[in-house]
Amino acid sequence: MNYNVDEIRQQFPVLALHDKDPKPFAFLDSTATTQKPEFVINAMDDFYRKHYSSIKRGVYSMTAQTTDAYESARKKVAKFINAQSENEIVFTRGTTASINLCAWSYGRKFLKDGDEIVISALEHHANIVSWQLIAEECGAKIKVIPVADDGDLILEKIPELIVKGKTKIVAFAQISNTIGTENPVKEIVKIVRGIDPEIKILVDAAQSAPHKKIDVQDLDCDFLAFSGHKMYGPTGIGVLYGKYEILESMPPLQGGGEMIDQVTFEKTTFALPPDRFEAGTPPIAEVIGLGAAVDWINRTGIEAISDYEQEILHYAESKLKEIPGLHILGNPKHRGSLLSFTLDAAHPHDAATLLDEDGIAVRSGHHCAQPVMQRFGVPATIRVSFGAYTEKWEIDRLVEGLLRVNRIFG
Repeated sequence: MNYNVDEIRQQFPVLALHDKDPKPFAFLDSTATTQKPEFVINAMDDFYRKHYSSIKRGVYSMTAQTTDAYESARKKVAKFINAQSENEIVFTRGTTASINLCAWSYGRKFLKDGDEIVISALEHHANIVSWQLIAEECGAKIKVIPVADDGDLILEKIPELIVKGKTKIVAFAQISNTIGTENPVKEIVKIVRGIDPEIKILVDAAQSAPHKKIDVQDLDCDFLAFSGHKMYGPTGIGVLYGKYEILESMPPLQGGGEMIDQVTFEKTTFALPPDRFEAGTPPIAEVIGLGAAVDWINRTGIEAISDYEQEILHYAESKLKEIPGLHILGNPKHRGSLLSFTLDAAHPHDAATLLDEDGIAVRSGHHCAQPVMQRFGVPATIRVSFGAYTEKWEIDRLVEGLLRVNRIFG
């Protein structure tokens, strides 16, 4: 594989800095958030230093320059996921905000008492609680696609859960943030559309957008949500993609500047999407950073990143299976670039604390997916996850650290 991970790693200041430590830093928490390349940091720094201003509300040249940079990022994102138009890209604070926008705008207008929402048993809390809240307000009911012991969804149960004319929304993650299960989006969409083409489908792509090529037209989803900070961009910025005719049918979630057409004391009319959903001064630097992150991924190659991460995943899986008393959660047909596991010898929090003493960063806990933990009968797991910059020596250091945990607690 023509993929120079050493060269890529050097583009990330935090990693390059700590690679010189006596115990080089092993960062294995990219599912939670990714490190940032110099390219993204410089783009945001350049904005603050050279042409900081607001957007769309002035005629002077600097604000025009900033507006161009802001809207250029929207076009980059649209192309990145193959949306039909940049007007189908709504900027939000992150995946959670995107799902909430969909739930409270579309849901509040179109859901009524007795309607049903179908989600999966593998969801992050953001794709559970958001729908629970709107369902409670509207009198709708939540149904759940079950998951098998191997971590794959039981797809044959979907037709049993969907009722034509009653099921209004199906929402699920493309890649689980706990087991790493990669759900077959196109197959699920085909099943749902075959029962009722009027059902709206939302895909949580928080864990897939940084790792695999996404084509929303090919997937035929109605909504897709993801975050900048999980794809080498800054925090505080996310995306809700929506088919334009659906976005146009939805009311705004917030009122304020930019989202209006005309305002009087008697009545307000609203701007067309995406402006309708972007009230107030937006996170301009973060949007520019997201655009730079898309540029960086495109330059590196999303397919190359995906192939390399799968190589790292298989290496990690083979090494971890050699550790006594270690149990990997699930064995799905296709897994994203993460592994969750438990140790017989130690609680995940204790193990993670000891690993941190060795300069190894992992995530421990329920990963904002308590129903998944309950389904598999564990209170928490250790999760290791990989990015474009992960190296095999980091996995080797993880294995050494886990063997130390076993010695101390065993």
